Amino acid sequence: MKVLIVGGYGTFGGRIVELLENQPRLTLIIAGRSLAKADAYCGSRHGAEARLVPAQFDRDGDLAAQLASLRPDTMVDASGPFQAYGEGRYRVIEACIAQGVNYLDLADGSDFVAGVSAFDAAARETGLFVLSGVSSFPVLTAAAVRRLSLDMARVETIRGGIAPSPFAGVGENVIRAIAGYAGQPVQLARDGEPSQGHPFTEQMRYTIAPPGRLPLRSTLFSLVDVPDLRALADLWPQAQTIWMGAGPVPEVLHRALIGLAWLVRAGLVRSLLPLASLMHWASNRLRWGEHRGGMFVAVEGADRSRTPVRRSWHLLAEGNDGPLIPSMAVEALVRKALDGHMPAPGARAAVRDLELEDYEALFANRTIHTGFRDDTADADKPLYAALLGDAWQNLPKEIRAMHDGTTKAQGRASVERGGNMFGRLAAWLVGFPKARDDIPVDVRFHANENEETWTRTFGGQGFSSRQFAGCGRSERLLCERFGPLTFAMALVAEENRLSLVLRRWSIFGLKLPMWLCPRSTSFESVENGRFRFHVEISHPLTGLIVRYRGWLEPSHGSSTIVPPAALPSSRQSSTVHSVQPSPVAPDAASTRRGCGLIGGV
Repeated sequence: MKVLIVGGYGTFGGRIVELLENQPRLTLIIAGRSLAKADAYCGSRHGAEARLVPAQFDRDGDLAAQLASLRPDTMVDASGPFQAYGEGRYRVIEACIAQGVNYLDLADGSDFVAGVSAFDAAARETGLFVLSGVSSFPVLTAAAVRRLSLDMARVETIRGGIAPSPFAGVGENVIRAIAGYAGQPVQLARDGEPSQGHPFTEQMRYTIAPPGRLPLRSTLFSLVDVPDLRALADLWPQAQTIWMGAGPVPEVLHRALIGLAWLVRAGLVRSLLPLASLMHWASNRLRWGEHRGGMFVAVEGADRSRTPVRRSWHLLAEGNDGPLIPSMAVEALVRKALDGHMPAPGARAAVRDLELEDYEALFANRTIHTGFRDDTADADKPLYAALLGDAWQNLPKEIRAMHDGTTKAQGRASVERGGNMFGRLAAWLVGFPKARDDIPVDVRFHANENEETWTRTFGGQGFSSRQFAGCGRSERLLCERFGPLTFAMALVAEENRLSLVLRRWSIFGLKLPMWLCPRSTSFESVENGRFRFHVEISHPLTGLIVRYRGWLEPSHGSSTIVPPAALPSSRQSSTVHSVQPSPVAPDAASTRRGCGLIGGV
């Protein structure tokens, strides 16, 4: 198969090449306005098994002659911005149909993708497929909604968002597209009525958290103009609200864009296009934070018994794998075509041509993790089970027993203290147990509808804390309160153990910076059929503060118990079971059900 990739040496086109170049049955024509750039790019792809051919292609030139010369089986338009194609915006599609060439594009504009259906009859007559919007929005979102709504009688609300890594690298055409539509009116469904939205002037906050994985930090998403706003409405016409957002980071740059978009909405500025170059420079140079990205899709509706249903699908991508996801729809379609599974003829948005199974096969060899959450069912589960979702059942039964319905547990522990004077002072202030090799441990646990209270005794020295599910910026996190201090932790299930990773902390509800926080390694595991805990607390200024580890077993007559895998402190310590900051935590009255485990708007 011969595939022509227009914009093949650009950001998205280059990623398509990266995904397909290991397929020896392919000839990839890397094309753009500059033959020199195409030739240099082909020369840089060492080890490619596909045949790479540089070519010059100008979408404003003689398209028929260029296509006749290159003779591709399929053309992929990865250039853009599609919102700026003007009056002749479909001339490439028209030329492909006239020349008998299949067509794919990565269009991200709702108007452009919606208009492609006008060529459906012509494409069917020639036996060609013309698929538009072949990217995460709307192909992956549509596949996720289909999976989430399999047994639902009615889908009422669809929300989704993409949170790219700050180090993903954003192409200039993407920035031009954003600058072109920010603050401008777009059509969408809202509360059951056709409505108007203004990209980057509407926000919601959400935490992307595949079950058992370290979640992304709470992300601010802004409405964007993507094909889903119309394409998903065609698939689920009963949906009352469809909302899609992007969560670029650092958030300070995102908020600057929000402010500029409001100037456009208010009519004070005609467009942000004159700032596109500056925006591109800033987004690719002013970047910090974690090199991770993600995506979510959340649906609300009712099942066949009219019971309300709330479900969500989460995707987390580590490092450099995340930026490849928008190009994976093209990869999947090309690989399926190579194996004889061609898309059906016709011109349309590509919202029915791939399923989650097609994506999951591509994710399997990369550090891309997905998972589902049934937020309706989680409301009736124990605290840890609700936060862990599907990952709960994968934990060893000994760990699950310690967090599921509970009264008391007993065991033994050893405690070490640091030798630094400041470390010893910190341990004394917090109330950690004194250093001893073998001391008895007693844990009592009380749960009500709102929270869980842990009371621990280490060798006669006792302390207690309260735990609850976080809300707002602490959504999907386990919050633990010791006096004025609250710590928000992620529950990470891997390698048959449960780690608690600190993400936020606060005092009297005021967020504290992470660089002030102690460092911690904390996990629960099973050894020889017995529940074991390990907690180590240190600080760069003091070195080791305390390290304690041991085992627990449920007491006779006790169904389950809760381990002290949290920092013991008679005054204000936290289960500093890990390492990262915690924001404004909800007050003690916050409840797991009341907070809601679906993203807050």
